[in-house]
Amino acid sequence: MTENFKINMSNAAQDTAKILIETGAVNVNFDNMFTLTSGRKSPVYVDCRRFISFPKERSILTQHMQLVLKEKLDETVDVIAGGETAGIPYAAFLADKMNLPMLYVRKKPKGFGRMAQIEGVFNKGDHVVLVEDMATDGGSKLLFVDALREADAKIEHCIVPFYYGIFDEGLKKLQDNNITMHYLATWWDVLAYAENEKIYTPETLSKLREFLENPQNS
Repeated sequence: MTENFKINMSNAAQDTAKILIETGAVNVNFDNMFTLTSGRKSPVYVDCRRFISFPKERSILTQHMQLVLKEKLDETVDVIAGGETAGIPYAAFLADKMNLPMLYVRKKPKGFGRMAQIEGVFNKGDHVVLVEDMATDGGSKLLFVDALREADAKIEHCIVPFYYGIFDEGLKKLQDNNITMHYLATWWDVLAYAENEKIYTPETLSKLREFLENPQNS
């Protein structure tokens, strides 16, 4: 990794944290816990679906994601795939930016017509990158990965704008299945931005840091 890329990734993390806060995607509530996709209870929740309504911000994130793929992947990227449903717009933004074909993958085959689980056109052996809006622990991505591999796509990478960065077991599941997950920012980047900009009260920031350092005890 070059020093130039380290600087770019730092900028990407800062930009993403700023956008998360300014678009209202970050939710913190210690009185009423949120239920995450994984089923976990959490005082924090990030709604990356909001980005699709902010053209300037989504363009910035898409540009950063394109840079990550360019710098991190050794092999050619043939196709961009979005996971149903939240990953679909991000895949469309990124595929358009990179001038690449796009697919989207259902959670299960539709119950009529061709019974398709993957929509779009690709060739067997194409290098596919899965795009999602975010990841809590990363484990749910395997559903889409398995569907793509069953269709003879070659998939070894997933990218999201935001990864919680506090639940490590999901990443191990991905690594055990030969998937590398790339991301622009984590909760630690959001916390740093919130502390610098004094977004929350000192009490809330302290409780937030305490949770992030030990989420299993929440």
